[in-house]
Parts: sequence; C-alpha cells; structure tokens
Amino acid sequence: MGLLRSVVLAGGGTGGHIYPLLAFADALRRHFPEVRITTLGSPQGMENELIPPAGYDLRVIPAFQLPRSINLNLLRTPDRMYKSAHAAGQILDEVQADVVVGFGGYVSVPAYLAAWRRELPIVIHEVNVPPGVANRMGMKFTKNIAVGFPTQPQQAESLRDARVVGVPLRTAITRMDRHALRPQALAHFGLRPDLPVLFVSGGSSGARTINLAVAGAAKNLAHAGIQVLHVQGGRNDPFEIPSDLPVPYVVVPYLSDMNLGYAAADLMLCRGGAITVAETTAIGMPAIYVPYPFSNQEQKRNALPVVEAGGGLLVDNAELTREWIERTVIPLARDPQRLATMGAAAGGYGRRDGDEALLDFVCEAVARR
Repeated sequence: MGLLRSVVLAGGGTGGHIYPLLAFADALRRHFPEVRITTLGSPQGMENELIPPAGYDLRVIPAFQLPRSINLNLLRTPDRMYKSAHAAGQILDEVQADVVVGFGGYVSVPAYLAAWRRELPIVIHEVNVPPGVANRMGMKFTKNIAVGFPTQPQQAESLRDARVVGVPLRTAITRMDRHALRPQALAHFGLRPDLPVLFVSGGSSGARTINLAVAGAAKNLAHAGIQVLHVQGGRNDPFEIPSDLPVPYVVVPYLSDMNLGYAAADLMLCRGGAITVAETTAIGMPAIYVPYPFSNQEQKRNALPVVEAGGGLLVDNAELTREWIERTVIPLARDPQRLATMGAAAGGYGRRDGDEALLDFVCEAVARR
C-alpha cells in the first residue's frame, strides 16, 4: 500500500451510506495511524448523530436533493450546486486531500465535483442496484467504482466494470465469535439457553408490517417453544404482546449493539437493506428477508442471491402475516439441522473483508495518479 496522508470521505443521509463509511474509516486508521480523515456531511442527515461520536472530523456542507427529472429545480440546481461544490473544494484544499471516497447520498455530489475540478482521484462505493442518483452522477467523473455484492455488475450496466470489494462492516461484527458470545448475549436479554431465538428487526426505523405480524403470532411462537428478541425500531407505534407467555418475548425499542442480537439469535426476520444483508451473510446468519415494498425493489435484489444460494427465505411484505409466520417460521426455527445448512450457505455468500478490500482499491487509485 502506498502512503495516504489525507482522505476525504463523503456520504450521508441514511445508515446505508454512513455505516460503511465509518467501517472504512476504521480500516484506514488501522493501516495508516497518521492519516488525516475528514468526513463531509449535510446539516440534517443521520451523520450528525453517528460520525462525531465515532471520533471522526465531520464537516457540514450544504447538500440539495437532486431532481430525478428535468424541471424548474434542475434549472436552479447549478447555482446551488456551485455553492456546495465550492464549500467542498475549500475543505479539500484545506486538508490537502489525496483522494475522495464517496458512499452516496446527496452530499457526495459536491465532493465529486470539487475533486474532479482538482483532478483528485475519486473512488465510489455503491451497494444498491440501481445505483443511487448521487453515485450515478459521480460515475461521470471516475472509473474507480467499487460494489458491495457479486451480483451487482450483472444487474446494472453502469456497474459492469466495477470491482467487487464487499461492504465495509465494523470489526465488532466481522470478528465476532457468535458461539463464544452467545451465553453473554442471552443473559443480557434475559433469554433461556435451551430454546431457539427468533431475532426480529426491521432496521433503524423499524417496519410496521413485520412488527404486527410477529406480535400477532406471539402466542403460537411461545407455545412452540420459540423465544423472540424483537427490535421495535425508532419511528414505530408500539404493539401489544400477551403478558402470560410461557417463554420469553423480549421487546427493545432500539438496539445499538446489533452483535449482541446476532449472537443470541438462531434465525433472523428482517428487511433486505444492503447493510443488513452484508451483516447476516458475513456472520452466517440464516434469515427470512421481507424486502421494503415501496421503492425500486433494490432490497429484493439484495436478498434474492442469498436466498438462491440457500442462505435464507424471501417473503413479500404483503404476504407476511401471522398465519405465514405460524406456517413457515415455527417449523424452521425448530429445525437446527436446516438452520445450520442455511447459515453455512449464507456465510459462503458473505464477505468479512469489505473494509480491507476497499482500502486496497483506494490505494491503487491513488498510486495511479
């Protein structure tokens, strides 16, 4: 690896952009303890809650939603974008950046523009198909495209020549020994060691359909001897769980330490966000994926290859009912042999080295300058 002195990381808005950015920043710091790491974010994104506590320098620049079609907003965009790119450029000059690594989100665009004007190397990391609008724009300025999943280059023409590096994940997850951590995790949540655990999480904002379906099946799950660890998610209405269940059903509003949930679990029920899919497959967790329905189906495209590899099941949001859980989840959760086979298949699809592989790619891009 060549020497990196100053790296600017751009990405924000949602966890899907910020978590890989943070995992990559950690890898940078491990390999280059002296490197200067500067992150660019927007005033209102989740990055303001996540990046400073992780110990990285966050600089806020104005970011604007990019219009998806040609309208009056597009006519106003150049002036606004000029201001944003100018602000990003001042930061690149001040920190004497060697490279800009972008993870998507509107704040990446001014960073790409400013780097392109300065003829600085740009590396883009994309986890979705189709690529997000900000990264699609950035691809006009660079050939250094990295992707999180092996299927992406076949799924999107714009990603045909991309390097598959995996998704940068926190070492707390990639280096976790689930078996060793399990007793501590079960004790932490007050779960029994002798019964299977279904881990339910709809992502940071939760998922109403998932919450209501599992809560509705609570009695039957409990009577089948299946414990539940249920993350409600931040923006969700509470749901009723019967109080007289024979086995534990634990509801937590939010779980910042996902590895404890993973360590306690035998089976997961979750959305199909890129980070979730990357984490479940990296640790070999058998999962039932319920892709978010109101989008361009990227969650279904994330989860489908895992399911085809034998690492999980896929169910449409509309089909996830109490009856479906009773019919499908109960027999699966009670079949350790089938769970072990699924977990091994998931692990075979997943990668634990996304942070390191992206770092190699960035070093190559800088060396080619």
